[in-house]
Parts: sequence; C-alpha cells; structure tokens
Amino acid sequence: MSSEPPVRVEHLCKEFGPVKALSDISFEAAGGEILGLLGPNGAGKTTLLHILLGLTTPTSGSAQIMGLDLATQREEILTRVNFSSAYTALPHNLTVRENLTVFAYLYEAREPRRKVQQLLEAFEIADLADRLTGRLSSGQLTRVNLCKSLINDPLVLLLDEPTASLDPDVADKVRRLLTKIRADRGLTVLYTSHNMREVEEVCDRVLFIHRGKVHAEGTPGALLDRFQSDCLEDVFLALTRDGSLYEDGSR
Repeated sequence: MSSEPPVRVEHLCKEFGPVKALSDISFEAAGGEILGLLGPNGAGKTTLLHILLGLTTPTSGSAQIMGLDLATQREEILTRVNFSSAYTALPHNLTVRENLTVFAYLYEAREPRRKVQQLLEAFEIADLADRLTGRLSSGQLTRVNLCKSLINDPLVLLLDEPTASLDPDVADKVRRLLTKIRADRGLTVLYTSHNMREVEEVCDRVLFIHRGKVHAEGTPGALLDRFQSDCLEDVFLALTRDGSLYEDGSR
C-alpha cells in the first residue's frame, strides 16, 4: 500500500485574469480524515475542489490524489474519486434509478443495479426510485447526488455543502451515514460547509480559507482554544469581518 497521503496539494495558485482565486495553497489530507474547508463565499473553496476534479487547470502548483499526479493521470484518478454538491443538476427526464444506473455503469461498479438499490435504501429514498429527477425537491435531489457520489466506492470524496438543502433530521442522518462509511472504509473526505456546528461535529481538521489563502488550520477543538472562542462561528466571523486572523494565527 502506498505511503502517500490520499490528497496532497503543493503551492497551488489559480488566477482568473486579475483575480487570484487561490494563492499558494498547500495541505495534505490523511487516509480516513474528514477535512473541512471553511471560508466565505468567494474564498476559493469551490475552485480548489474543481481543480482536484480536473475541471479547472491551476495556474501553478500541483495536486496529487492517491499518489497520482492530477496533471498527467487524471483519468486514473477519477476512478477513485467522486463529488457531490447541493447545487449539481442531473438529467431531469430520467428517473432517479435511471440516473444512478447510468453512473453505476459509467464507473463500472460491481453489480450496478444492486449497488443502486443499496444506496437508495441507505439514503432512505427508495420510494423515489421511479420518480423523474426533475420533479424532486431540492432536498431529495441532494440525497440522489450523494448516492451518485458513492456509486464507485471512492477512496476520496469531495463534498461541497452536501447538507445545505436538507432539513435537520435528514442532515443528521446523512452526517451519521458519512461518518460510518468513513470509519468502515477509511474514506478521505474534503468537506465544505457554512454550518459551523456541523463542521465541529463531523470534521477531524479544518482549513480556514480567505481570499485564496489558508489563514488557520487545526482540529476544531484546537482552533477554539487557540483563538479563545466558544464556537467556530466566532472564528469564522473574525476572519471574514475584520481580517483579524493572519497566516500565523495571531489576532
């Protein structure tokens, strides 16, 4: 087994004309770790995820997934990675089961129809299997996207606000399911969310990204101690409102 971390990012930069979306970001995510990526809208979180999916080319720097270089081995990497977002659309004229079955075959999942049924049941949407995807609520569609993200039993999972449109009960069930899958399979997860309580509950470690740079990192508990705060929301507000968090973590 490779000793390389499942995710390694080194000096990653991305510029869109005069805008620096990412500026010299470096970090690693360990096997079985849920790493939270926090920051305000426009901080660079989604750009980072898009680079790790090979959807966006970095201006400079490098990224490796499972020891493979994203620039030269993207196709092999994508068999081991998957992604879910509360804002991703699926073909509206296919049923839920048809959508998931297509992805199961694209990813060459073992026993694709059985895999689809297992995921439908795990996310408690088996009753929606034959409904057109275009007729789902935002919360139902979010759960379908989460099913899709696990269809190939990925080693690295990228989640962009995965519970944003879920009610509290369903969001809690989804978090519990994801942490169980992580524990059972050693899944590495990169997790963006604006729900600070959720991040404290789910994430092993957190990176605060602001204006394209990492300004603070550590376990949720360590960050609360470091910045003498009662909750991550206070740390988040300090970062985004008055810029009182700097790269060395000082105020």
